[in-house]
Amino acid sequence: MSRAAVPGLPSRYPIGDQLPALYADDDVAQRFTAGLDTVLAPVFATLDNLPAYLDPQVTPADFLAWLGSWVGASHDPQWPVELRREAVARAVELHRWRGTRRGLVEGLWLALGVHAEVTGDGGAVWSNTAGAELPPEPSAEILVRVWPGREPRANADRVREIVRTMCPVHTGCRVEILTERPTDEGR
Repeated sequence: MSRAAVPGLPSRYPIGDQLPALYADDDVAQRFTAGLDTVLAPVFATLDNLPAYLDPQVTPADFLAWLGSWVGASHDPQWPVELRREAVARAVELHRWRGTRRGLVEGLWLALGVHAEVTGDGGAVWSNTAGAELPPEPSAEILVRVWPGREPRANADRVREIVRTMCPVHTGCRVEILTERPTDEGR
């Protein structure tokens, strides 16, 4: 899409109307300024609508990748436009939750439309009592269980790729792809 030469786009601010009265009836001056109006009309239209270009919900689809680059949003040209809009709109929030359970679950839902459950604490230990011995070392492995949501099947390779990029670097992540939501009976 181009916003450069929109045929027949009128200028909201015709230059000829703003000239001194001396040039109001001058045919050469009016034709010259009409040519400038044709060139400047798309610029004025873009500037008049600048807030819409900066809102991911209404910006033109070809601006989404550019707008997303401002906030570090994931951009996959294969995603539907509405999903790309949501990724740009929620990018800052997802960056804030990166490396946490919530961030991983929401990132998987946004990117792939899959539900996820994250168990394990990544090897963190603490004690509420000052000077007390620390509890035994926990497993540094995180288990991520994923089951279908928007789509009938979860793409295992894409799930592993996203988990690998969103898990904290000091933890090991194991991924289980399930065909349906897990029940609490097995725990």
